[in-house]
Amino acid sequence: MTSPRIVFATDHAGYPLKEILKKYLQDKGADIVDTGAFSEDVVDYPEIMRKGAAAVLEYGCLGIFLGGSGNGEAMAANKVRGIRAAVVWNEETTRLARAHNNANVMCLGGRIVDPKVAQKCVDTFLATPFEGGRHKKRVEDLE
Repeated sequence: MTSPRIVFATDHAGYPLKEILKKYLQDKGADIVDTGAFSEDVVDYPEIMRKGAAAVLEYGCLGIFLGGSGNGEAMAANKVRGIRAAVVWNEETTRLARAHNNANVMCLGGRIVDPKVAQKCVDTFLATPFEGGRHKKRVEDLE
């Protein structure tokens, strides 16, 4: 890993997995931008996801957003123009999110995805390029 910058955003339910994944990536040399939450105290996720989305766009990097299921986080993030957030739960859904949809944010469910599986998803997300080709027009139509 060549020290990528990665934005993290989470609610209280995703906080424990966020901390695991942050350490995993920091140990690999990643530059982490953490937009919250910073504990398991109950928070409302939309504002945090908007902050995370703004940071992804500002830094031109990828984001990892977490919640209980990842669904609400993806919905909130996708309200921000320029964000393509995909809920993923295994390596294949992660690979397809990047390769076919050019996702710039992956959303994981902290109550659903095992930490070891989440680490594999992160590795896949960071290593998979967008294929372009027939997918390019479709992704452009999302903007």
